[in-house]
Amino acid sequence: MALAARGGVGGILMGLANLVPGISGGTMLLAAGVYPNFVNAIAEVTTLKFRRESIVVLGSVVSAALVAIVLLAGVVKNFVVDHRWVAYSVFIGLTLGGVPIVWRLIKQASREVWIAAAIGFASMAAVALWQGSGDSSVGASTAGFGLLFFAGVAGASAMILPGISGGYLLLVMGVYVAILTGIDQVKVALKAGDVAALMDPLTTVVVPVGLGVVVGVVAVSNLVRWLLAHYERATLGVLLGLLVGAVVGLWPFQRGVAPVVGDVIKGRVMTQQLLASVKPKDFPIETFTPSAIEIAVALALIVGGYLATTLIARLSRTES
Repeated sequence: MALAARGGVGGILMGLANLVPGISGGTMLLAAGVYPNFVNAIAEVTTLKFRRESIVVLGSVVSAALVAIVLLAGVVKNFVVDHRWVAYSVFIGLTLGGVPIVWRLIKQASREVWIAAAIGFASMAAVALWQGSGDSSVGASTAGFGLLFFAGVAGASAMILPGISGGYLLLVMGVYVAILTGIDQVKVALKAGDVAALMDPLTTVVVPVGLGVVVGVVAVSNLVRWLLAHYERATLGVLLGLLVGAVVGLWPFQRGVAPVVGDVIKGRVMTQQLLASVKPKDFPIETFTPSAIEIAVALALIVGGYLATTLIARLSRTES
């Protein structure tokens, strides 16, 4: 019962982590004291070993995570859409808070670690800059099955290795809001008992992402375990670089701007009639010059996010 309870707490925290860019699901499981059990359970189940303890851990973690995701997806999505610069400031702090976690795992820096970190940083920064140069408001209908499936695989990596934020990966891939919107639509349709309204988000968002998560958990968990066993320092170095590079794509002073006639949204040229159908989540994103107060608030939120992740890491060390 104690293991199931800790698995439930860890699952809720992991669910929240996968909704919030900057927080790693693996870190949340560390905080709950079930990370080793979870990784071992995945390894056993994928090799068709079904011990009672493994089933209890996976069942409690996964079910609690799904409940947290379904119930809170809409809240988190609205926070990002309506208060983007505030959300991004918090996300920067949460992301940077993962750096000392990974650094402790590295234990001792070396040339190999620094080269790997540089590769990780360059890769993540390139992805962030590429995403920033395009349409950051990718909808579920334009994302496509393949991209959403890959997003599920990418998000699953955050469940395996502490420090990687699945929510951030979805953010820079441009499908973060689309996925959270789809999940929230499923929740609303289920609550209303509307089967017709349920089918669209279920088939276009939940199914491809869900399949990607399943494949990702199995593939990434075994891959990461192999990499850490054979190339531990290089793997952790890449992870460190990914964390620091993630901040490049989280410049906080951005906001959605209502489109005007002639703008192109999701491949459609806006007319006066179409403007009324464009929702805030699909508004084009632009940077703005912050005021002194906004800069001060952003810095305070960054520090707060950093301290939150640091506290979680301290809890994990206490549990161990």
